Amino acid sequence: MAAATGASISLRSGPPQLHQNLLATSSIYGSRLVSLNASGRSSLSFRSTPQSVRLQVSCAAKKETVEKVCGIVKKQLALGDDQELSAESKFSDLGADSLDTVEIVMGLEEAFDISVEEDSAQSITTVQEAADLIEDLIEKKA
Repeated sequence: MAAATGASISLRSGPPQLHQNLLATSSIYGSRLVSLNASGRSSLSFRSTPQSVRLQVSCAAKKETVEKVCGIVKKQLALGDDQELSAESKFSDLGADSLDTVEIVMGLEEAFDISVEEDSAQSITTVQEAADLIEDLIEKKA
């Protein structure tokens, strides 16, 4: 029996044979049957390349907060009323540069009576991120 950390893979083999089938079990991807040819060698080595797993957790802000943020973004970027914005709208896709983003954050601070830390302000790229941060700051303030 062999074990490899990182991908949480364990290997079990049956009786020694020239061609052994090994069962690889991964805690992420389930069980897989792997066939390895030992070619008479007493030990085998192999490399497992972990695949990235993307997990996104979203704590959606209230609809009213998202709508208010959309209004402020439209105002700061001088977007027309016909311009559709959603929670997923990225500031950069709307033509905002770093100065525009600073102005958006300042407008949000004024409208919601909050203070946004500089590192938090730099990480805001979408309407949803801004709305989530606002609600978090309002909750901490209360």
